[in-house]
Amino acid sequence: MLRQENNRLLRRSDAELLCIEPWGENSFRVRASLQPDILPNEDFALLPEPDEIPAQISINGNRASIINGKLRCEVFPSGKLGFYNQKGELLLEEYDRNRFRADDEGFNSALEILPRTFVPISGTDNYKLWVRFEAKDEKLYGMGQYQQPDLELKGCILELAQRNSQASVPFVLSSRGYGLLWNNPAIGKVTFGKNLTEWYSGSTKQMDYWITAEDTPAEIEEAYADAAGKVPMMPDYGTGFWQCKLRYQTQEELMGIAREYKKRDLPISVIVIDYFHWPHQGDWCFDPEYWPDPAAMVRELKEMGIELMVSIWPTVERGSVNYEEMKELGYLTRTEAGSRMNQLGNMCFVDMTNPDAREYVWSKIKENYYKYGIKVFWLDEAEPEFTKYEFSHYRYQRGADLEIGNLYPRCYSEMAYKGMNSEGQKNILNLVRCAWAGSQRYGALVWSGDIDSSFRSLRYQLAAGLNMGIAGIPWWTTDIGGFHGGNINDPQFKECLVRWFQFGAFCPVFRLHGDREPHKKPLGTTGGGATPSGAENEVWSYGEEVYTICRKYMRLRESLRPYIANTMKQAHEKGTPVMRTLFYNFPEDMDTWNINDEFCFGDDIIVCPVLYEGQRSRAVYLPKGCRWRNLNTGEIHEGGQTFTSSAPIDVIPVFFREGALTEISFK
Repeated sequence: MLRQENNRLLRRSDAELLCIEPWGENSFRVRASLQPDILPNEDFALLPEPDEIPAQISINGNRASIINGKLRCEVFPSGKLGFYNQKGELLLEEYDRNRFRADDEGFNSALEILPRTFVPISGTDNYKLWVRFEAKDEKLYGMGQYQQPDLELKGCILELAQRNSQASVPFVLSSRGYGLLWNNPAIGKVTFGKNLTEWYSGSTKQMDYWITAEDTPAEIEEAYADAAGKVPMMPDYGTGFWQCKLRYQTQEELMGIAREYKKRDLPISVIVIDYFHWPHQGDWCFDPEYWPDPAAMVRELKEMGIELMVSIWPTVERGSVNYEEMKELGYLTRTEAGSRMNQLGNMCFVDMTNPDAREYVWSKIKENYYKYGIKVFWLDEAEPEFTKYEFSHYRYQRGADLEIGNLYPRCYSEMAYKGMNSEGQKNILNLVRCAWAGSQRYGALVWSGDIDSSFRSLRYQLAAGLNMGIAGIPWWTTDIGGFHGGNINDPQFKECLVRWFQFGAFCPVFRLHGDREPHKKPLGTTGGGATPSGAENEVWSYGEEVYTICRKYMRLRESLRPYIANTMKQAHEKGTPVMRTLFYNFPEDMDTWNINDEFCFGDDIIVCPVLYEGQRSRAVYLPKGCRWRNLNTGEIHEGGQTFTSSAPIDVIPVFFREGALTEISFK
């Protein structure tokens, strides 16, 4: 039975209740449940319900349609849904193969495969859920960060789960002119197959997705940002150079590095204190033996124009001063059997889905870091990194990991953001190792995790960064040079570092980090002194040739900061990615949809990173419609052509739109 309820179209068929309603301009939220009613709005990815948007609803027997601006949804007699744009072109339709329900063309099938399949989980009110769509001729992008070389996702199977270096952000943009958000934080997977598209959630109470139709990729992205939120304005320091390593062991060592950067007249905006600077995990404070005067440290750094970022982990070990209290208050994550997790040295995780736990952790951060003037934090272990990711084994206050686990990194960012906002801080930014849809509105700067130090890994990061931007996370960065491995004396690694550094200069955040070899021994046996350190990881640590190249790109980045600030303003106001696929800026040039190894940095710059060892030239395609100036040579190229560009070790091919940024140089 079909019926209209205000601006919503409802369909009851046996146990299933289907609800389609406008949710922003040219967009619908689509929900289905086997409960008596659609569940109240969950604070998953979408912002609170917008003001009621009028919809044009037509019901004709067992068929109906609902129109919101450019998007029309048809409900066929079988219950299948089809989505059309304002030109009447089919964008997306559900997959229905059922002998008992003829499809819209009058055919039926012995396969008995429904578009929306709910399978009860015995003894609970949850279901396993499959939602299927017909496979169309389209290119698909977004979905967050996966460690693979594929920018275009058609043909991929993607796990909907968080892991170290994997961030599942379930928004997909189609070349057919729609965007779809899977508004469900359950552990699952999506298959973008040749024969069908299938979304799966392992434990959920209802189906929930959001779809929009627009004329260009940029308009789709902006509609999604209006629905799920935008980043704050990037603070000024965020666009400069960030110095980091695993790990500065003492206050004296860190200050020596900061002073050396200033002595060499090198631009630097942020320096970082990494993990295990605390006595115990869960103390959330400096170990006074190695960090004796945080106030003086922060004061001197600020005088040098450098912000201090400090690592925070959501882990609590039994020796922490806070463990017993947090356990009694119910702030620690449990297993399905009810016991605490004891791994990595009798350590367990804070339950960031619990708002009281979030406030508790912030109170410790405020007392032990924030009061010293530390205004940016590194939220590590954000997935969180449970042993081998046995998702069926853990439980939060909000529910089982299988049902809501993908929310954890967003809740973690929310913890720091709301605490800082309560102190009156504006332009909030925190580095975080994972994200879900909506994390951006809590100031999440996502980095790509503990990746290896190789050219292969560098290629993966290019695809990851571009798809993260399309998935709605415009603040993104990597460990320049990769995290795992990388001997500072190895010529092969030095080449990889140089190429990565050149790429990093055109990422949203320009940050050097890594666990370099050979390692240094611990300074002691207890507290913050018991953890070893990697080798030096400053730009002068790799010899004069590498240093000269790094200095060149640091100065270039510094000269680009006004341009980057304007690009960050676009991200804040419209949700625009900072690094973009070529088709994002030039959708009418069909050749740009086939380019997967270049990117736009803002409106006017095209970056062509060198992604292979020993490569000293590479093919470059420049979009139609304008002329392009080679940053390195000044040569002007007509758009719409492919040519070979020289790329000696100190050069990354970069091209500016003619007439833009004429003052930029390496000086």
